[in-house]
Amino acid sequence: MAYDPGALDKTLAAAVGDDPSLIAELRSAFIQSAQRQVSALHNAVNDQEWQVAAWRLKGLAASFGVMDLMTLANQAAEGVPFDNTLLERIDKSLASFSSSLDFNSDNSMQ
Repeated sequence: MAYDPGALDKTLAAAVGDDPSLIAELRSAFIQSAQRQVSALHNAVNDQEWQVAAWRLKGLAASFGVMDLMTLANQAAEGVPFDNTLLERIDKSLASFSSSLDFNSDNSMQ
């Protein structure tokens, strides 16, 4: 999958203007919220909890323009609950996306 952390920054810039510190803060809030929903998927004890976490992750990813994560969350919401293979893909997607954001943030500060 392709990861485009620039899409997130463009979405944030469109919403809040060209304030790098605010964009960084919102980017961090997105990652933390996404991590909470992924944790909720991991900790779901029934189908309903799984679906709610998947829907929330999908909505969050869609709101911030993170299409790859949104697609995976949609697959989780519409597919078989507790799909470990899909959950691993979601974990990897979020980890890769987070790493690419960290890399871009480090480079933009130089």
